[in-house]
Amino acid sequence: MASRGGQQQGGETVSLDTLSAQQLSAVKKQLDEEVEHLSTSYAQLAAAQAKFKECLRIVKTGGLESKTGEKPVLVPLTNSLYVKGQLADSDRVLVDVGTGFYVEKDTKSATEFYEAKVKELAGNIQGLEAIVQGKTNNLRVVEEVLRQKVLASSASASGGQSSSSS
Repeated sequence: MASRGGQQQGGETVSLDTLSAQQLSAVKKQLDEEVEHLSTSYAQLAAAQAKFKECLRIVKTGGLESKTGEKPVLVPLTNSLYVKGQLADSDRVLVDVGTGFYVEKDTKSATEFYEAKVKELAGNIQGLEAIVQGKTNNLRVVEEVLRQKVLASSASASGGQSSSSS
């Protein structure tokens, strides 16, 4: 965790005030990259959670519970291409359990599976959100110290020039 007094890295504390502007720029660049990577991961987790929520919604409200025999459905071939089909068994569905593997489950088990996935991802998202917030705070502290160093060096450089020209 970064503070005005230090930057936590691998268990050691480094005082930000003792770092040069170039070193602070390197730390800032690293934190920028970490925040960007973590933000991308956050977006991917949120997208996965939305996908599982949609699957859960379909299993719960997609009419799969009715036992009216063959029920007409649209079967997705791609994200934008669907074909007509008929659902022969409304009690059993194929569940994508990851990496292209599908498992046949009854609708109750499928609902439990998707609810567990949504809950698990919510916990992961919450933890990642805290990490992103901490890294963002660290980044702000480093940026502030860097800004102050740059201002101080430009003030001393302009102060040194005016005193030498007098």
